[in-house]
Amino acid sequence: MPSAESTQASAHEPDPVLPTREDEVARSGSELIGGPLGRRALLGTSWWTPVRVVALVAIGMFALGLIQKAPCYNGAWFYGASSQYTKACYSDIPHLYQGRGFAEGLVPYFDKLPGDMPYLEYPVLTGVFMEVAAWLTPGSGSIQDQEQWYWMVNAGMLMVCAAVIAVSVTRTHARRPWDGLLLALAPAFALTATINWDLLAVALTAAAMLMWSRGRSLAFGVLLGLATAAKLYPVFLLWPLFLLCWRSGRWREFGRGLGGAVVSWLVVNLPVMLFAWDGWVQFYRFSHDRGVDFGSFWLIMAQNSTDPLTTDTVNNLATALVLLCGVGIAVLTMTAPRRPRFAQLAFLIVAAFILTNKVYSPQYVLWLVPLAVLARPKWRDFLIWQACEVLYYLGIWMYLAYTTSGEAHKGLPQEGYHWAIAVHLLGTLYLCVMVVRDILMPERDPVRRSGDDDPSGGVLDGAEDVFVLGSAARARRGHVPSFEGPHVEWGSRGTASPTDGL
Repeated sequence: MPSAESTQASAHEPDPVLPTREDEVARSGSELIGGPLGRRALLGTSWWTPVRVVALVAIGMFALGLIQKAPCYNGAWFYGASSQYTKACYSDIPHLYQGRGFAEGLVPYFDKLPGDMPYLEYPVLTGVFMEVAAWLTPGSGSIQDQEQWYWMVNAGMLMVCAAVIAVSVTRTHARRPWDGLLLALAPAFALTATINWDLLAVALTAAAMLMWSRGRSLAFGVLLGLATAAKLYPVFLLWPLFLLCWRSGRWREFGRGLGGAVVSWLVVNLPVMLFAWDGWVQFYRFSHDRGVDFGSFWLIMAQNSTDPLTTDTVNNLATALVLLCGVGIAVLTMTAPRRPRFAQLAFLIVAAFILTNKVYSPQYVLWLVPLAVLARPKWRDFLIWQACEVLYYLGIWMYLAYTTSGEAHKGLPQEGYHWAIAVHLLGTLYLCVMVVRDILMPERDPVRRSGDDDPSGGVLDGAEDVFVLGSAARARRGHVPSFEGPHVEWGSRGTASPTDGL
């Protein structure tokens, strides 16, 4: 039974947002489990708090993803090149156990590998993760037994990452904990979780965003630097954060975050840079030298051209496109009628990087899922996007089955695969369009409709603007009517007034 103190404290806490009352899809879906949640479940007076429920559901979905890989675990990884594709259960993890020298005890970045790949082509912190998993893998038995164990050990470690992501996303928007179910139930998240080691960077990034939402800018920077030491994409979050801090004048917090990111990144990378430069630079050299690859619109262009673009040309064009998108995000940030939310811009910049990149691997959806949940927690749009990603997940394996099955041609031909690429690119673009619409029309933003300003923004939440351009500047002078959202106590609980950001 709750104490008097806890009851009194809860009376001053803001009421949580009820998705089953605000979202028609969530309301309809809740009928499968007994209807909309009641007040007792939301106030956390039982053991089944939102964070625990979301974490357990995420672990359960992760386990279903492991079961989906069972045909490969039981032989398809080892005894048939095409069967791991026809059964849609491929994973890099068991193949790289031997292919990158872990089976022989070689030290990543320091020991040269036999074959075409001279050194491990992953960032340092991911290499450490892979090496720790190799230490925990029994060295006895056949190589197939060891690869099975290596995948299982990695799966256990990645499950911990999945739980961290679920908890971090659920706690980032304090009044919207049940939005975490979007992530926990995301089918593409479960299907792609053990293809590669991306969940390590995703977990560190999600934890970093949680720290920023709590106003802990230094901890945010440290975690973001570690995430960038595991995968390149987290560094792009510094650009929208720079823009938002510019608009709000929060330079001290941005400086602390940037400083923490630089220092933590250097702590991880500098020892390898100093003592194994050739191994350290392999990730960047490989990223630059690899040609157009699966999932990108560049691949469609290359496979339909008699004179495809060179790799250097694609690198230059892809860089120009992502820079152009970054400029567009800057213009959007400074001219929006109300300052965009951090999660919205974080999703847009990472999506821009993926969409313009020369490769869009199926597991890259993991980068976007937590950001999409925070940027636009709307079940209909989220499920549309997830359906596109699941379709692509099946499409790429069927295409690889077609190319590896010889004259049997089992699977999806090239033209069909191009349509699968188009679907998952359009699905991501669709979600980007919806986020941009929310920024330009803040009354359509599901987070702001419930009375919040920027719950993932930390010090940005409810902050006054000090620098705006274009329509935002005119609105600030009072020439444009301000957005009137639902009736709330503006300025209380860290929310902004209706004229903040105008």
